[in-house]
Amino acid sequence: MATQSDTIDPSAATEQLRAALTRAGIVLPSLGLDDGGPYGLINLGRVRSDVAIRLAAHLDKTHEAAPSPDTTL
Repeated sequence: MATQSDTIDPSAATEQLRAALTRAGIVLPSLGLDDGGPYGLINLGRVRSDVAIRLAAHLDKTHEAAPSPDTTL
């Protein structure tokens, strides 16, 4: 059974995520493709605690402004 993640190019997804984070003023230096397997995973990498807090705050703010999605991570 194919899932939505099977149809999305991991490189394009990585670049889209990087661009969105940049627009939010957030940089994840280790963001990149995880070449360790066939699943097309994206490695978010390690971040400083202040960056993690800013990312969480941005996600919370965005979540409050948007309707609940029907997807599960």
